[in-house]
Amino acid sequence: MGCSAGVVALDLARQMLQLHPGSYALIVSHENISNNYYLGSDKSMLIPNTLFRSNGAAILLSSRPADASKSKYTIRHVVRTIMAADDEAYGCIWQTDDAEKKQGVALKKELIGVAGRALARNMGRLGPLVLPVSEQAKYAGSALLRAALKAAPAGARALVPDAWRRPYTPAFSKAFDAVCIHTGGRGVIDSMQDNLGMGKAMVEASRAALYEFGNTSSCSVWYELAYAESFNGGLRRGARVWQIAFGSGFKCNSAVLTANRHVKDAHAAWRAFDRSKMYAQLAEIDREVAASKAQRAADKAKAASASAASARQH
Repeated sequence: MGCSAGVVALDLARQMLQLHPGSYALIVSHENISNNYYLGSDKSMLIPNTLFRSNGAAILLSSRPADASKSKYTIRHVVRTIMAADDEAYGCIWQTDDAEKKQGVALKKELIGVAGRALARNMGRLGPLVLPVSEQAKYAGSALLRAALKAAPAGARALVPDAWRRPYTPAFSKAFDAVCIHTGGRGVIDSMQDNLGMGKAMVEASRAALYEFGNTSSCSVWYELAYAESFNGGLRRGARVWQIAFGSGFKCNSAVLTANRHVKDAHAAWRAFDRSKMYAQLAEIDREVAASKAQRAADKAKAASASAASARQH
């Protein structure tokens, strides 16, 4: 089930509890990286060694009416998207042997594009369930306008601003109070924040989990929920939490939880965490990356100038 197994397990447990009222279900998520540690030299298979970490989380669910007043959350929605019928999506994360017959997990270059398509499909099904009417109206209006433009004469289309021709991306930040994004990498979190109009505070739990623990695979959404409970006053009663995870297959799965009461717990995993240190180190990384990009651009320009001068001399 890959890195999205946490949400898959949540959905399975929910279905089992619906079939067996008055029961408990225990979810245990765990990632043991030693099973897939790669000892070869293929760069596409080395990334998991540097990003993934061993971890564990346990979640207890109940369908007993007597537990309603004690439970932290109610599961409102689970939306699961799998693209296994698409060969490109199915093979973009693949356990295989390299040229030296050393086993590992290969991450292919198509992964980013596949993840974007899977996310779009998942959000397309989740949106009508959670978005405010105003955001749904904007999305529908954008779709109708683009459909009308396709049938309009070229001259009329030219009068419409480019921004109006692009699909409207709903502001999912208006539908949730906390977001737990699978810690697949910093680029995943940055992309979600930029494309969905989320503020710095809304993705802080995801950044903190990636910074402190690395990619904790199927556990990442639970580490992040624990962070949301531990900092910034916790989660108020009625708070809406979106857990979203990506996994091989390729899968994109979402779960929406609602807090039944004010939830504030000091989780042991986060007791020694220093947010100011995290942001300081992330800022330093940004400066180093910017300096590296500037140096590469300068070197490229210098090489182009030297090549042009050499061509003139000949």
